[in-house]
Amino acid sequence: MSVSLDPVNIARKLSQFDELWTQKKIAELNDYEVKLAKLKGEFVWHTHPETDELFVVISGRLTIQLREGDVVLGPGELYVVPRGVEHCPVAEEETAIMLVEPIGTLNTGDTEGPMTKAAEPLEQLG
Repeated sequence: MSVSLDPVNIARKLSQFDELWTQKKIAELNDYEVKLAKLKGEFVWHTHPETDELFVVISGRLTIQLREGDVVLGPGELYVVPRGVEHCPVAEEETAIMLVEPIGTLNTGDTEGPMTKAAEPLEQLG
């Protein structure tokens, strides 16, 4: 097995794309993907019946709407949406996030539609 000695530079990875609401895979950890995304506006209400979803805000502000109330995150804060909990991410300003989810998890969970996209690998440029 080949071991990489190069760390992943999150800021550099974020500078490699501008698309909103598209998850970019930057690493794998066991059976999980570590992904980056840029968000602005409101996503769709959805659930992930089989998995929790970890959101980490890198820059900007993210509101995760839940039926029970809103969770507001700023840079350096994280929140885990428990499996099966309906939620809708909203970013009033452009916001960069990191997500950790099982490999193959769709961004819209059980709600397929025009915003449904599989994670795309990001070039291995460091």
